[in-house]
Amino acid sequence: MLNALEVFTTVVLGVMVGVEFSVAFVMNPIFRGLADDANQQARSHGGRMLGAVMPVWYIGSLVLIAIWAVAAWGDDGTYLLVVAAALLLVSVVMSILLLVPINNQSKTWTAGNRPADWKEQVHRWDRYHYVRVAVIVAAFAVLVAALL
Repeated sequence: MLNALEVFTTVVLGVMVGVEFSVAFVMNPIFRGLADDANQQARSHGGRMLGAVMPVWYIGSLVLIAIWAVAAWGDDGTYLLVVAAALLLVSVVMSILLLVPINNQSKTWTAGNRPADWKEQVHRWDRYHYVRVAVIVAAFAVLVAALL
């Protein structure tokens, strides 16, 4: 049963990391290449769609790691699960404090109501997101190391 939990948790977190990595390094660069209206519209739509699912994914991943850590407590590598959970917790706090406030505004923007500094806000979100991606990639690497 523990093996199934390990695999499931690793896959759930790994797919989440892949989605966030692709947002940072594939989708957003594509959006930046579009005209301003299309760029902003794509980001707003992405913000609504991913803004609905990512909180569940982040918290769910953290809960899965915590369950794994409790189930494997005392085994070799359990401390790595605690480190992975701590890194994921940092990413959740970053999201709540830094990224979600920008996302909550930008997902409602249209060509007619976006603020004059919308590009600056988008760039700030991107910078925070790069840091968050680095943190969750580290969490995923540590989680995989716990498997070994």
